[in-house]
Amino acid sequence: MSVVLGYDESPGAARALRIAIEVATAFDERLVLVYGASAPGQLGEEYRPHYDAIREAGRSGLEHAVAEAGRAGVPAVVEVLDEKPAQALIDAATRHEARVIVVGSWGESPMRGAILGSTPHKLLHMSNVPVLCVPPGA
Repeated sequence: MSVVLGYDESPGAARALRIAIEVATAFDERLVLVYGASAPGQLGEEYRPHYDAIREAGRSGLEHAVAEAGRAGVPAVVEVLDEKPAQALIDAATRHEARVIVVGSWGESPMRGAILGSTPHKLLHMSNVPVLCVPPGA
């Protein structure tokens, strides 16, 4: 089993990283760090450079999270997937037999998340794996 974390270097993700490390430590699980790198739209000549830039940003951002997990003694693996974030997390959770998916929130109102389709909101409705949504820090 594992703990899957959606990580993108946002303030919410940084707090979620700390919680995911705590959960992985408590259950002696591996941490799977996931970054959904799907570029908006898939047509036009700008798609490939945009896609490559998103993937590189995800990889470099995840290096920090891997280092944090390592300092805590939690084994971690990284997945940068060509999918939208919610679907990337659900697919990774299935492949890695996740105990839980951990995501940070931006502190948006529930209405804004429902209208704009935030990743935590999507996960709460689509995932068969429990979702731990970490609120922003004080």
